[in-house]
Amino acid sequence: MVQLISSLYSVATISSQRIGLFGGSFNPVHKGHVAVSEEAIKRLRLDEVWWLVSPQNPLKDKRDTADFNQRIDRAKSLISNPRVRVTRLEAALNTRTTAQTFRRLAPMFRHGRFVWIMGADSFAGLHRWNDWREIPATLPLAVFARPGWTQKALGSPAARLLAPHRLDMSDATRLADLAAPAWCFINMPMRHESSTAIRKAANGQ
Repeated sequence: MVQLISSLYSVATISSQRIGLFGGSFNPVHKGHVAVSEEAIKRLRLDEVWWLVSPQNPLKDKRDTADFNQRIDRAKSLISNPRVRVTRLEAALNTRTTAQTFRRLAPMFRHGRFVWIMGADSFAGLHRWNDWREIPATLPLAVFARPGWTQKALGSPAARLLAPHRLDMSDATRLADLAAPAWCFINMPMRHESSTAIRKAANGQ
């Protein structure tokens, strides 16, 4: 674990940084992922955003997921902002769910100020994730609006459970400084890119 952390940052550096973690399959990566990351840097006053590219999302069909190394390479090729970093953390940790990843990264979390970044579509289905309650109990959540998902996200089981811990969007800059549970729903200019739609179009669907 020490080597893994030092490969990204020294513990001393992590302790002075505000870092957003953005997990997903990135299958395929698109400019919407970049837009969310850059919006998070601006709205949450983050020093960096780390993409945690999942080797295999347990909620998705393996046959529908592109090769991990290809997804990493494509993600790196799309990013021009030096404050957005593509990582192989989950592959190095050999974890397959976000809750598992959080457990393994617990020593790192104690040394820094981390926020979990997700889209409203993911937040709407958070209750279907493995051990999902551990996620908002471990890190503050920044939930970014996605076309057509606002009402579903704000009416979801996760939103109802976490209602007492929701911050107003005007307080989003405080999120990285707060202990979990804490979350904020953040509106942003809508982008209509969708990994699912891109895959379907590629398959002629």
